[in-house]
Amino acid sequence: MANAKPFIAGAIVLAIGLLAIDGQRLGGWLQAAGTQSVEGCEKIVQSTAQLSREQLAQLLVVPERDPKENVRKIVAEPYCSLPQLQVRSGVVSEREAYPMAWDPTVQLVILYENDEYAGYRFRFQ
Repeated sequence: MANAKPFIAGAIVLAIGLLAIDGQRLGGWLQAAGTQSVEGCEKIVQSTAQLSREQLAQLLVVPERDPKENVRKIVAEPYCSLPQLQVRSGVVSEREAYPMAWDPTVQLVILYENDEYAGYRFRFQ
């Protein structure tokens, strides 16, 4: 059994290496095999909405706690709204998702609290 340990370790390293090399094709296949619905969306608001690089650059300089309407002047309507959540005690947060025009598998999720811009994060599908 002691002679089998190096063989098993080598096989594991080889398998990890093959997955790393072929990960892009495997991921594409898995994505194509899945459904086309957007995970987590509660309601589709604007099915053609996309965020350009210019809009993203403008949004990144908007200070937190700016009114929601200032953000909407830049990004317009979202692709979809995500379920509300509670980030801080007693404050219900709204979230909206915007696919990137150059890579729709990447979305910018904007967080609002009390109709104020509270931040963003990127979501990768």
